[in-house]
Amino acid sequence: MTMRVCAHADEAVAGIEDGSTVLVGGFGMAGMPVDLIDALIRQGAKDLTVVSNNAGNGDTGLAALLAKGRVRKVVCSFPRQSDSYVFDGLYRAGKVELEVVPQGNLAERIRAAGAGIGAFFCPTGAGTLLAEGKETRVIDGRTYVLEYPIRGDVALIGAHRADRMGNLVYRKTARNFGPVMATAATTVVAQVREIVDTGMIDPEAVVTPSIYVDRVVQETTA
Repeated sequence: MTMRVCAHADEAVAGIEDGSTVLVGGFGMAGMPVDLIDALIRQGAKDLTVVSNNAGNGDTGLAALLAKGRVRKVVCSFPRQSDSYVFDGLYRAGKVELEVVPQGNLAERIRAAGAGIGAFFCPTGAGTLLAEGKETRVIDGRTYVLEYPIRGDVALIGAHRADRMGNLVYRKTARNFGPVMATAATTVVAQVREIVDTGMIDPEAVVTPSIYVDRVVQETTA
């Protein structure tokens, strides 16, 4: 697929199908691609599995997508915060499924998908409810749990800057899950603060190379 610079967010999310697994970058609102999520709401895809660090904040971003009833399942590390009342209400009402994944495991499961790793053993969660039903193995006297990769049909990520080839750089904490998600999805869409001409980003500063990126759009969110 040829990388495309999109004129607007609606073009960037076109073609996302019902039932898709969507990886969504962001640590809380840091790096959250709000324009892309709003466009996904307008686009109308439903029955989605959303993989993200959080399960939405306030009424915006993921919370807005959840409120529209478009999400079947959430896979995340922190489903409950002081302002995650949209998800909380839906979950208590039995309207959305939840898979809790420890944050390090979440990052590594996504990274494993991008790296072509079939599965890996990790000690996190061993002996807890999170390990129920999973294969375990004792290695050097320590219990490890078998974890499988998380792949996405689509990744929606936020970055600071892109060039016209699709090379991405991030800004501080807003980087979070963006780089690993960009390797682990069939279609990667990046919302960026600015788009510059090819050659204006130092190759040594590129975090996500253009080979992983399919669509780029400049954000309008203040």
